[in-house]
Amino acid sequence: MPTEPENAPPDFASPENTPTSGPPPSDPPAGPSASGPGRRRALLAVGAVLAAGFGAAAGELAPGGSVFGGSLLGGSTGSGRPPARGVGAPPPEAAIPFHGVRQSGLTGPQLATTRLLAFDLPSNSPVADRTALRTVLAEWTGLLAATAAGTPPDPRLRGDDGPPRTASLVGLGPALAARLSLAVPGGLAEPPVFPGDRLDPARGGGDLLLQLSAADPWTLAVLTELAGAAAHSAGALPRWSQSGFLPPTRPGVTPRNLFGFKDGTANPDEDAARQWVWGPPGPHENATVLVYRRIRMDTAAFAALPTEGQEAAMGRRVGDGAPLTGAAERDEPDLYAKHPDGAYVIPATAHVRLTGPRLDGGARMLRRGYSYDDAPDDRGLLFAAFVRDTAQFTRVQSRLAERDALNPFLAHTASAVAYILPGAPPGTVLGERLFI
Repeated sequence: MPTEPENAPPDFASPENTPTSGPPPSDPPAGPSASGPGRRRALLAVGAVLAAGFGAAAGELAPGGSVFGGSLLGGSTGSGRPPARGVGAPPPEAAIPFHGVRQSGLTGPQLATTRLLAFDLPSNSPVADRTALRTVLAEWTGLLAATAAGTPPDPRLRGDDGPPRTASLVGLGPALAARLSLAVPGGLAEPPVFPGDRLDPARGGGDLLLQLSAADPWTLAVLTELAGAAAHSAGALPRWSQSGFLPPTRPGVTPRNLFGFKDGTANPDEDAARQWVWGPPGPHENATVLVYRRIRMDTAAFAALPTEGQEAAMGRRVGDGAPLTGAAERDEPDLYAKHPDGAYVIPATAHVRLTGPRLDGGARMLRRGYSYDDAPDDRGLLFAAFVRDTAQFTRVQSRLAERDALNPFLAHTASAVAYILPGAPPGTVLGERLFI
């Protein structure tokens, strides 16, 4: 968690979360038509099958293969979608448009479930590799745009409630950009290895990075399958994948991580984001750089601390998210306030102090993290920070690695960097400026 919790403005709004150790449950059918013991048992059975199907998608991606067996597709609706909403259910939320000057995974709200997929392009020849890259980007553009518009190529994504609610991000790794001499910002590179890192190369890096997000696990599982098949048909090989989740939440309220603290309290507004997140005017305007870190959290050990110890390590109160020097969540932390005995109110090793923009020339990151829960001893945070320059992340993480009070409870197990492409306005394809 290498940045101070920050709040998203409307463009970057993050949903509210409450602590959980697993993915959010699907909404149950509501209303009188969904009542009755027999109906209830049938729905529970269908839910169990769908959960099993998503679990298969959460494993290693099988190129071109389906994660759904025939038994899942038979006996449901004609579209393969879960049963329609019952009487009295709330209307569905509006779909998130795919086309725009920025990619939908950053302009829309965070959705409940996410999946990060990394691929490598085998090295053949510059011409062949550029052709393969163009093909992947065109295939993903078509798939994601059609799905967001309500005309997906797969009937399993066609429901009675309109277009599925999805969002996506596509980025390129530094090695591929250098190998193909692509038009990416200078200085695009993986961060150094920091003290305490336990990075698994098989879980990080990659030539192509795709983040898919959806309002429900079903949609995410099908979309993951289709995107993986499209990449495979163009010659891309799966490298790693990782699922994440957010608990049910109300819009506009800050999420909590698995330590129980609000995480995302002061994300930059549009003016600050133009300075620190988005590329400058020119070919990289509305593009950014993702720094991804998979951070395992020792939730049990942290929970064993007294509340005062947890809050001292974080620099914020667990209940309302306010800094130890403030009265409300969005109060600016006062790094200079002291107790009568001369000790800092926000301790010198507190996470909030070490990540504060005041220590970094006012620089801010846009963060849209997710929790993950892969095993009883492997759960934590999928840290996703968006910056104009990766040197900003390196400066912050260097301070944290040296003296963050949270270090005994954290282990960075994977890392990746990707140039996040500008969006694709209507009639265009992602990455068109790469080949200029």
